Amino acid sequence: MGQTQLYKFATNLTRGQKQLILLFADVLTIPVAMFVALAIQYIGRPVPYGLLNDWEIIPVLMVLSGSLSYALGMNRIQLNDTETAGPAPAALHAVVVGLAAALLNMVAGSPVHWSAYFTFGLILFVGTVAIRLMMRRVFLAILHMKNPRTGVLIYGAGRTGMQLATALRHDPRIQPVAFIDDNPAMRRMTVAGMPVIAPKDIEDLIRKKNIQRVLLAMPSLSAPQKMRISKRLTPLGLEVQALPSFAQLAGEEELVDKLKPVQPADFLPRKQFDDDLATAMPVFRGKTVLVTGAGGSIGSELCRQLLHCRPARIVLLDSSELALYTIDGEMNALSTGVEIVPMLGSVTDARVCRDVLEAHGVQIVLHAAAYKHVPLVERNPLTGLFNNVFGSRTMAEAAREYGVERFMLVSTDKAVRPTNVMGASKRMAEMIVQDMASRPGDTRFSIVRFGNVLGSSGSVIPLFEEQIANGGPVTLTHADVTRYFMTIPEAARLVVVSAAMARGGDVFVLDMGRPVPIRELAHQMIEMAGYTVRDDQNPDGDIEIKITGLRLGEKLHEELLIGEEFMTTQHPKITRAREICLSEIEIATALKDLRNAIDVSDPDAAREVLARWVEGSMRPAQGQVG
Repeated sequence: MGQTQLYKFATNLTRGQKQLILLFADVLTIPVAMFVALAIQYIGRPVPYGLLNDWEIIPVLMVLSGSLSYALGMNRIQLNDTETAGPAPAALHAVVVGLAAALLNMVAGSPVHWSAYFTFGLILFVGTVAIRLMMRRVFLAILHMKNPRTGVLIYGAGRTGMQLATALRHDPRIQPVAFIDDNPAMRRMTVAGMPVIAPKDIEDLIRKKNIQRVLLAMPSLSAPQKMRISKRLTPLGLEVQALPSFAQLAGEEELVDKLKPVQPADFLPRKQFDDDLATAMPVFRGKTVLVTGAGGSIGSELCRQLLHCRPARIVLLDSSELALYTIDGEMNALSTGVEIVPMLGSVTDARVCRDVLEAHGVQIVLHAAAYKHVPLVERNPLTGLFNNVFGSRTMAEAAREYGVERFMLVSTDKAVRPTNVMGASKRMAEMIVQDMASRPGDTRFSIVRFGNVLGSSGSVIPLFEEQIANGGPVTLTHADVTRYFMTIPEAARLVVVSAAMARGGDVFVLDMGRPVPIRELAHQMIEMAGYTVRDDQNPDGDIEIKITGLRLGEKLHEELLIGEEFMTTQHPKITRAREICLSEIEIATALKDLRNAIDVSDPDAAREVLARWVEGSMRPAQGQVG
């Protein structure tokens, strides 16, 4: 019979047929066990004449064996369960059949010494179990002809690893090959029938045994420690999986990462800005409000906050189809009586800006559209400048042309004495708005400036969360770097409240408390996730903090004010900065030179324009690594 026929025969057997085969095996074991027992009993001696004539004992014992096997359910025990569920009924079966044989021997006049039936019972027990183990090996070998088992290594030769190896040894899909253990005392040992090897020997074993998977049998390890092992093994082409702890299997511990959701407000060194927008409601109620960059982190939260002010209509403008689709769906689900109008387009397109303002009668513009990621804009300076500078000018000019009541530019602390293109582009946008505010007209042009927004796209908290979940390291650009922080809802409320207070030409700044050391923030996040920091003082900690060097254009410390003068407002947490700005002619000259540099694709010329017209622009950052 060929391999294909053997495979079909093994896989096509019904459960009843398998049980019948086991029952016949138990019956046929009787004469074999009796022959072996008597052979042992009478080694070197003649067999008694009475025994040769008393052959009827064998058929009686075979009938008894089959009946007892069926009654005890021995033929219904699966082969994979032989080692656990098989020995007890097999022992009882052997004892009963052995006693019956001895009793029959006595009835026949005791031609054989009773000790032979003791040996017979032992051989019957061993044979019954051995036949099942042999049958399992044969069936597995047949099945593996077409479905080879996946070779695996078990990382950890402790009790959990031994239990896992025992459980997997007879699995039809997985074949444990060896243990891996970091403990030098375990090397060259054999545990549960498998060798224990050092991590450095894994690569050789992979080539020899075609290993594809490693199972981590060390549930006491923390998630970061497991991730470090995984990162070490994955480049070798291995799939790494972790065995749950017994506490997790018992339901006492969740089968999830220890990393818990982080609330950004937990990291603010001050009381959260939680204005209820009561002062802003009269300004926005019943109005049509345009939010540019509506699909971004700040723009989308602005839209949500505006719903509390009950405007008649919110126009959502974004150049990203996916972002616009997402916020439009969310707003329509949240809105109760406020019309939501999604508009796909860029603020750099003058036609789009004019059409949106005219078609919907926009009365208030909250301009949040901008490229904000410092390294990306630094590497794509002309695109960043065109969007942030000329997009702001296009939108502001359209707002002035169509008589919009209020125009609020959302700016950043990176615009203060900027050392990068993104910050300089935002400062240029600020100066454009300041210039617009100085001209006669009905539109109130204002600016709101704040620091880093916790939880926004590309911000430090999502990055740290991902790094902690991956086992570290958590990366800092500099050990001493600090930043001002606020939450996304804080930023949106600040914009809305400031827009309501605007008189024209304002630069609003939130009282953001002390700047937060980023290293302190990293420590907090690691500890809040339930882990410890690994450093020289704690070499056995979970997560390492790694210094990578300041990024291109990055500053050690950000600022919120260009000058020293500021005034209070009716809101205790919001101040109004008093800052000088360029004249209309100077702004026109700067924009002309900048546009020329963009038109000829000359980033160096664009940087020179920024350095000439933006205060502090392109000054090298302290400790900067380019």
